Amino acid sequence: MVVNSKTYSQKPSEVKRRWILVDASTAPLGRVATTIAKYLIGKYKPAYTPHIDGGDYVVVINAKNFLATGDKEVAKKYYSHSGFPGGMREANLGEMRAKFPERVIEEAVKGMIPRNKLAAERLKRLRIFAGEEHSHTAQTPEKVEVTK
Repeated sequence: MVVNSKTYSQKPSEVKRRWILVDASTAPLGRVATTIAKYLIGKYKPAYTPHIDGGDYVVVINAKNFLATGDKEVAKKYYSHSGFPGGMREANLGEMRAKFPERVIEEAVKGMIPRNKLAAERLKRLRIFAGEEHSHTAQTPEKVEVTK
């Protein structure tokens, strides 16, 4: 018996994007970042196609209250370089949380998204807010729980 079934490939015109709300204070940073990456990529959808950007918009709240396990608050380092000789800067997770809490989550999510032509567009759909308030209430994002 031969079944004539073909592999389905989603087209860009068929992509349906939702708005997702994630609370960063409910789980450790890595768990939150993997959940965000899953929704940005759209890999949870049945019509997932690797070469089509079918992900959703993700709004993250409470970025300053994310959880860090172990001694990561002091031991985890972030590096940046100005491009000039001696321009290397180093900050630990605690300093980054105080100055740029949004950047910590953005870097964690960026590290979990595949490095390809679709990565920049996926990261543009990520909106991070340090506090409880966000400016996307008109889009009525669906709240998603992050498993611990």
